[in-house]
Amino acid sequence: MSKNHFNHIGLIARTDSQLVLESLRRVRDFLQNRQCNILMEDTAEAVLKDYDGPVFSQEQMADKCDLVIAVGGDGNILGAARSFTPHGVPILGINRGRLGFLADVSPDDIESSIGLVLDGDFVTEEHFLLEGEVSVKGEKEIPTALNEVLIHSARMPKMLEFDLFIDDVFVYNQYSDGLIISSPTGSTAYALSAGGPIMHPSLDAIVLVPMFPHQLNSRPLVVPGNSEIKIVVGKTTGMNAKISFDSQQEFEIEPGESILVKKKSQSLKLIHPPGHSFYGVCRSKLDWASRVGE
Repeated sequence: MSKNHFNHIGLIARTDSQLVLESLRRVRDFLQNRQCNILMEDTAEAVLKDYDGPVFSQEQMADKCDLVIAVGGDGNILGAARSFTPHGVPILGINRGRLGFLADVSPDDIESSIGLVLDGDFVTEEHFLLEGEVSVKGEKEIPTALNEVLIHSARMPKMLEFDLFIDDVFVYNQYSDGLIISSPTGSTAYALSAGGPIMHPSLDAIVLVPMFPHQLNSRPLVVPGNSEIKIVVGKTTGMNAKISFDSQQEFEIEPGESILVKKKSQSLKLIHPPGHSFYGVCRSKLDWASRVGE
C-alpha cells in the first residue's frame, strides 16, 4: 500500500439521515483500511452509534488533523469552514445534500475519490470568507461567512432603510427588503436566487445584491475583494435590522447602528478529486445544456 498523503483525518457529519449514515460508515471503513488515524466529530459519532474511539468537537479537531472529510450537504461545509479555515486544514466534501457545489464527491465514488486524494492526486481550490464586525450590547462580535452576509428587516414584510459605504465612500441610500453581500462562493447560493451574477471561485471580488429594492434602477454591484463594506441602518423607518452569516449566525442591530464586512485574511482550502471543473459543476447543478452528442 502506498503512503498516504494525509494521515490524520477528521470525519464530520451533521444529520442523522439514513443516506448520511450509509456514506459515513463507508468513509470510516475505507479510512480504517488505509490505516489512517481518524478523528471523529462528536456529532458524527452520534450518527454512527457504533463507533467506540475517541471523539472531538470541531474546535478540538482543528489543530490535530491534516484533512477533514465532511459527509452531508454544502451546509455542513459552511459550518466547518469557520472552524478549520484559521488552521489551514483542507476539506473534502461527500455530497448527501441537494446541490453539492462545495461537497461534490458522489456517494457512488467514495472509495475511488478518497483513494485518489490519499494518493496525492487532487485539486486544491481556495475560497475566501467574509468577516463581519457587529456590536451587540456593547460587545464586539466577529462572525464569518463562506457564502453570504444577509441584512434584512427584523420584522417581515417590512422595508429596511440603510446607507451603503464602500471604503468610507458613500454609495447610496436604499429602501428594500435587504441586501446580500456575497463572496464568489456564495454567488451560486442565495445571491443567485436574488438575481446576482455567477462568479468563479478564484475571483477576488464581492457582489452586493439588493433584495426587492424600491428603486427599479438598483442592480447588483461587484466590488474589489479588498473592499470594506459598511451598512448603516437608517432611522426613518425606525426598523431594526437582522444580520445573518450563512444562515447559521444571526444578530440584530438598531437604527443608527452599523455593520462592517470585509474579506477574511485566511482562505478555506477545498479538496476535489482530479478532473474537477467549476463549469462542469455549474452544467450539472444548474442544468445547463451540454454539447450535442454528450
